[in-house]
Amino acid sequence: MDLSIIVLNYKTRDLTLACLQSVFSSATHYNYEVILIDNASNDGIIPAATEQFPQVICIANTNNVGFSKANNQGIGIAQGRYVLLLNSDTIVQSDTLDVMLRFMDENTNVGTSGCKIVLPDGSLDKACKRGFPTPSASFYYAFGFSKLFPKIPRFNQYQLGYLSPDDEYPIDSLVGAFMLIRREAIEQVGMLDEEFFMYGEDIDWCYRIKEAGWVNYYYPRTQIVHHKGASSRRKPFKIIYEFHRAMILFHNKHYRKKYSWLTNAMVYAGVSLKFILSLVRNKLRPAR
Repeated sequence: MDLSIIVLNYKTRDLTLACLQSVFSSATHYNYEVILIDNASNDGIIPAATEQFPQVICIANTNNVGFSKANNQGIGIAQGRYVLLLNSDTIVQSDTLDVMLRFMDENTNVGTSGCKIVLPDGSLDKACKRGFPTPSASFYYAFGFSKLFPKIPRFNQYQLGYLSPDDEYPIDSLVGAFMLIRREAIEQVGMLDEEFFMYGEDIDWCYRIKEAGWVNYYYPRTQIVHHKGASSRRKPFKIIYEFHRAMILFHNKHYRKKYSWLTNAMVYAGVSLKFILSLVRNKLRPAR
């Protein structure tokens, strides 16, 4: 088996079916399997997917175990030389699998790679190529310096806005919406850290993969469409909480011991302030 594609569904039935359709419409000579995990959505995805795509391997969880644990379930039974984490709200192009697998086969030093990701309006999903969220990178991003000075590397360490999205290059981090990982890299660094319920697990994985000596690579010779959950409606408290908790988890795991107590205190204060502001802004949004 060349590739194991893991798709996680959580109350995205129609988007998930469209994603699966795009996968099975791919033009590739590589062998692949698709593993679908449902996190207790109760949206009928398992019977619908089984009926439309009987070759899909399905796992139905009885509760929402989170992004990391659910994907690890898929990785645990995956047979492929490569594993692809693919968001349920994405549409792959007909050549995506072929282009990316060929690239990985030709570049054996690359541990994980990602393609160009665009939003439905054609604009770039900036999360598809990122630097690690060091304290300085996070500061410049959170306080708008990256928007004020988009072409200055110092102020764009996180979203790498000074690098063309049409060029290819090694980067720090990809995004879990599309991450193609080499089996050997997984065996070396382990699976996703299940302390991250959702958010941050992809950056943490890329950090560990790079620390182990592999290259993380952005390869925009193909692209996918990401129907990202950008909504003006109110978000559940848990989503906001987990987003900010992931920041603290990542910092404590990889940076806390490298920085002074003052820098750490500033990080914790900054995340706390951002959390409070996010709750206030969310409260002002319409509930539906």
